Amino acid sequence: MRFPKLPRSMRQLSTHVLAIALGIVLTISTLQVLPSQAEPAPIAPAVDTSEIIAQRQSPANSAIGTSSFVTAAVNRVGTAVVRIDTERTITRRIDPFLQDPFFRRFFGDGFPQQMPSEQLRGLGSGFIIDKSGLVLTNAHVVDKADKVTVRLKDGRTFEGKVQGIDEVTDLAVVKINAGNNLPVAPLGSSSNVQVGDWAIAVGNPLGFDNTVTLGIVSTLKRSSAQVGISDKRLDFIQTDAAINPGNSGGPLLNGRGEVIGINTAIRPDAMGIGFAIPIDKAKAIASVLQRDGRVAHPYLGVQMLTLTPDLAKQNNTDPNSPIQIPEINGVFVMQVVPNSPAASAGIRRGDIIVQVDGKAITSAEQLQNLVEDSRLGQVLQVKVQRGNQTQQISVRTGELQNAS
Repeated sequence: MRFPKLPRSMRQLSTHVLAIALGIVLTISTLQVLPSQAEPAPIAPAVDTSEIIAQRQSPANSAIGTSSFVTAAVNRVGTAVVRIDTERTITRRIDPFLQDPFFRRFFGDGFPQQMPSEQLRGLGSGFIIDKSGLVLTNAHVVDKADKVTVRLKDGRTFEGKVQGIDEVTDLAVVKINAGNNLPVAPLGSSSNVQVGDWAIAVGNPLGFDNTVTLGIVSTLKRSSAQVGISDKRLDFIQTDAAINPGNSGGPLLNGRGEVIGINTAIRPDAMGIGFAIPIDKAKAIASVLQRDGRVAHPYLGVQMLTLTPDLAKQNNTDPNSPIQIPEINGVFVMQVVPNSPAASAGIRRGDIIVQVDGKAITSAEQLQNLVEDSRLGQVLQVKVQRGNQTQQISVRTGELQNAS
């Protein structure tokens, strides 16, 4: 059966209708797959980012910004930090040979009796601890100085009078007369300091005034014996904040701008290592120096070494060792100072101190601290191991004299 053939115009119309219908179908299917532009995109639930930001905020990030904690700390104490210039006159005498009568008859009397005087100048730092003009610094900064000049940050200079020096703890107090309204450095507590805390050193290193260096507290209670100055009685704060000659006597600050130590440049060979006297120790010594001008330190009079079983064993297995040492923990007496309390009490070289007043002694630092905390004239019951025997010896402490 044959269908009648449609006119050409009808065929073109049907083709256009078919194309339009196909376009509508494709558009509808596409809209089912893609999100409608008229509909808003799904909104995720609101999240509080403050906690996340707080967790990500590190001390280093907080230190970098428009308001540095270092700047705030230095501003809090900066005007109380001073520069200390010292002068000392040294007169050298002529060699006695040049004063021999025969020499003078031969060469004449045109030789002077004394050599020309020589001026030695020193530089250090300090900080004001009282509005009346009390300045705390290191003893080695002002020791034996004929003239002390204190320069404030604002440029004013004053003659300083040394009120007291304690060589054993390397501390000194200087007084200036500049009225009663001077800036005072806020003193913190070194007992609260922890390893890893911020450490800010302020002072005048190498003559560069008002210099600030930043680091951390590297370790605590670094003994003076470990540092290499056995004539001192100190447990230092060790820091990697740069401390150079001229920094001596300046403050070591925590992140809040409180003084936690007194910078002490004592190791010229140190690279990236500095030491500071804990402020708690300095407070106690400063008050005594202000009142009495000096500090009395008790002592026994022994040169000592920490002894361990391993160290004793090394000695005993050495065929060239002059003595055999008991393999125990204690303090080995290397030398007894003549006319000292220890010598008078009968302590001998080679004795091992194992106990004082019933307390076990295991290190030289422990024994030194125990004696330092005792009273002058106090009788200490010292138990020593002498060979295979133990003895109880009563030692009355004496007063340690300064090296000067």
